[in-house]
Amino acid sequence: MGFFEFFKDFFLDFWDYETPKIMIVKNRRLGVIYRSVQLLVLTYFIWYVFISQKAYQETEDRPESSVYTEMRGVAILGDSVRDTTEYAKPSEGGDVISTILRREVTHNQRQGTCAEHFNIPNANCTSDADCTPGELDFDGHGQRTGHCVPYYNYTFKTCEIKSWCPIEEAAAEIEPPLEEAINFTVFIRNSIHFPKFKVLRVNIKPRKPKKLLRCHYHPETNPYCPVFRLGYIADQAREKFSELCKTGGVIGAFINWNCDFDVDPSLCVPTYSFRRLDLRKTLTSSGYDYRFAKYYYKNGVEYRSLIKAFGIRLDVIVHGHAASEHFVLKVDVLEAGKMDKRKDLSEFDKEQIVMARPLDQNISKTAALVGCSRSAVAGKFSLIPTIINAVTAMTSVGICSIICDWIMLTFIDKNEVYSGKKFDDVTKNPNPPVITELTLTSYGSTHSDLSDGVPL
Repeated sequence: MGFFEFFKDFFLDFWDYETPKIMIVKNRRLGVIYRSVQLLVLTYFIWYVFISQKAYQETEDRPESSVYTEMRGVAILGDSVRDTTEYAKPSEGGDVISTILRREVTHNQRQGTCAEHFNIPNANCTSDADCTPGELDFDGHGQRTGHCVPYYNYTFKTCEIKSWCPIEEAAAEIEPPLEEAINFTVFIRNSIHFPKFKVLRVNIKPRKPKKLLRCHYHPETNPYCPVFRLGYIADQAREKFSELCKTGGVIGAFINWNCDFDVDPSLCVPTYSFRRLDLRKTLTSSGYDYRFAKYYYKNGVEYRSLIKAFGIRLDVIVHGHAASEHFVLKVDVLEAGKMDKRKDLSEFDKEQIVMARPLDQNISKTAALVGCSRSAVAGKFSLIPTIINAVTAMTSVGICSIICDWIMLTFIDKNEVYSGKKFDDVTKNPNPPVITELTLTSYGSTHSDLSDGVPL
């Protein structure tokens, strides 16, 4: 056969129409395999795709969330009183807040010359020739003057530098930890808005600001009281509070919204979880500390107290998932004052607007509501994804026939009995049918029944 004939046959065969032929194979083993695969496919789509993943819903993955935090508590350390202004940073609140549990303070620093720390590279010396004037080491504390001086009250020498003196490593005073901070509380207010579905939720109840000053969070008795003790947060994160006082740490506060708006929206209550975020395996990556200074003047000279603070940093992370088939709250993103006058809003909607406001005038002056986007998913019933996933499910059921055909033709049809009945070429002038003993029952031109009497 030449190339022309091959190409001609290929071209003509390309335009042939193929249609499935219905053939009943009465083989119990093959039937069990076929129904088992069908059951697995249907179970996957019904239970996982539609029930668990809710593939019939239209989703929204860009909700809007705002977080406000406030630290509360007073403690006594020695003769001094520590209030929120002293230990809460930043004082205005936000989705990140920290509390100081221990301090290392270097008092009475001022601009001058002093010895560099001996751990700085090339800082140790025996004479002025070992120190280069004007050299600035970015790992050090200042600019070298070119002199070799005694290291404070020790006998060895290091290069002299121009800096804030005395340096921290040589003069820092280590204060005891603020153990009473275990009873400090953190108030977390969170509102989340799903703009596609026009749904707004807040994690506190309206018109009860005084109750929030006395309650503590409990998942069953006080789910609308987002006030957490630092000791409770450490326990939930499986951390020892005494260890956090020494080295500090970063803890994530996860607010999880899992809402079903087909039922009463008031049942949508967030859950909270806490987890340590920083690594504890190495000293360089574990703990949490930072430095700040308090400046003052004495006899016309500027001084400062350098403070190295160790504490707990709380990162508030919001996750949201909402689902609804046909129910949508009618809440518009407008000014709160205008929304109170809207007649088309229900009492529940108006309560949500009240909850989104500051608790009182005093709090609103000292606290800020930080708006930010969060990674979350919201869902609502939609016909298009329902049809797409339903068609996908029905198409996947067809895989069962392909698998069973392959098993039948590869492992069961040893004598090519089934393959001879499965594949037929039909033309306008068909040859007279050949009647064989294998043909038991005929159902037209495309339907045949092969019983268990067929030799395998």
